Amino acid sequence: MSEVLEKIKSRRSIRRFKPDPVPQELLDQIIEAGAYAASGMGRQSAIIIQVTNKEIRDKLSAANAAVMGRADGSDPFYGAPAVLIVLAKKGGTGVYDGSLAMGNLMLAAHDLGLGSCWIHRAKEEFETDEGKALLKSLGITEEYEGIGHCILGYVDGEYPQPAPRKENRIFYLK
Repeated sequence: MSEVLEKIKSRRSIRRFKPDPVPQELLDQIIEAGAYAASGMGRQSAIIIQVTNKEIRDKLSAANAAVMGRADGSDPFYGAPAVLIVLAKKGGTGVYDGSLAMGNLMLAAHDLGLGSCWIHRAKEEFETDEGKALLKSLGITEEYEGIGHCILGYVDGEYPQPAPRKENRIFYLK
């Protein structure tokens, strides 16, 4: 089996990270993989925002927890030191384009020895005044919708084993 297929089969969502920072060189490679994701008609509607500043990362985590209805100080980013936020232009194939970018980010992270997990609620987070202000502060003025947060870092503990694949999920018309 090809190396790519092996990586696809062995990647798992990680929910426990070491606090060690992720080197920028690795983040750049992961971001590049996201930028090369397939997109509807080649429009490349997805954008990626890298967050490694702990203060901003913690604010985003708190905002994400608030959307989830948790004000108990929980960290929906599971201690990950890096977050890649994927947004896509509203309408058209944006949600699909952003989802493909998220998949590429997670596979690239796995290939480079990092753990990752897709954290939802980016849509709601970037519909708030705070989310819109963050985008505006970066010069992002077009209408974008949050797709997800790809949290990244070094795995703390054992790497999870894959669950057995469910039966009756694949059908053939020959």
